[in-house]
Amino acid sequence: MSSLRFRYPVFFVFLWASALQTVCAQRPLRIVEWNVENLFDCRHDTLKDDFEFLPEGERRWTWGRYWRKLTDVSRVLMAVGGDAAPDLVGLCEVENDSVLTDLCRRSSLRNLDFSYVMTQSADRRGMDVALLYRPARFRLLDWHAVRVPSREHALPATRDILWVKGLAPGGDTLHVVVCHLPSRLGGRAGQRGRHLAVGTLNLLADSIGEGGNLVVLGDFNAPPHDKVFRKLTKLVNLVPQKRYPSEGTYRYKGLWSWIDHALVSPALVSVAGPVYLYTAPWLQDKDSHGGWHPRRTFMGTFYHGGVSDHVPLWFDLHPLPHHF
Repeated sequence: MSSLRFRYPVFFVFLWASALQTVCAQRPLRIVEWNVENLFDCRHDTLKDDFEFLPEGERRWTWGRYWRKLTDVSRVLMAVGGDAAPDLVGLCEVENDSVLTDLCRRSSLRNLDFSYVMTQSADRRGMDVALLYRPARFRLLDWHAVRVPSREHALPATRDILWVKGLAPGGDTLHVVVCHLPSRLGGRAGQRGRHLAVGTLNLLADSIGEGGNLVVLGDFNAPPHDKVFRKLTKLVNLVPQKRYPSEGTYRYKGLWSWIDHALVSPALVSVAGPVYLYTAPWLQDKDSHGGWHPRRTFMGTFYHGGVSDHVPLWFDLHPLPHHF
């Protein structure tokens, strides 16, 4: 009799744990993409041209300003989506591991128990991309940085593309790619660099396969109707081509543009929710064109005190389809 009384609590604990696991598996993954505008620390990296982001540099980038930016970045990421914290966060324009360690372990973001992986590109300024992930919601299996073959074509080295493979809730394999394409302002060389980066993305999509679960996040430096997306034939852009003229992820001379994007493989189109923007009033400044723009960290090289010149976007990925 006593042995039966002992077994019942264990049985109910097992049922509770199974139910909790089922609920977690059914809750969608919340995914964020954000260009955080030069998230640099104040130390010199001997391999990079980061002198402007030193206390004595052109931007007068001090430790006080650095920690204020980390606090504000973590505040945004805690608030994106409102009712649920993000599970995966693709970041553009981060400098190094030290910055991400500070963000994940020494800001309010530490309460979400994020881990991260990031690239270490040959980009001259030290601009890199990263993926933050919550191990309880995304079990890392593999990752690596994919080099864009710029130097083989006599072009300056550009940012690597980050590929990450993991298990989503429910045990399905999910591939996540984070990228930051070269700017359109580089003339013919810039266009060639963008072409090479898009070609590298296509090769990645091919390697994952037509039925694979793939999410691509990043700053493409291009609006939804750009020819870049017509070349990415194996991916579907979640940002529609026709948007309201009063919204976007970047504003220049009074005009909004969606240059940050979230793309998915065809297998995920049916389970990917719509894309939203996080536009809290404290992230906004009025501009001279009668609207608002993101409250950026720098106006040119002058410290302005904001968080980023880009607006973060987010969406939900519902339980993944099974492939047999």
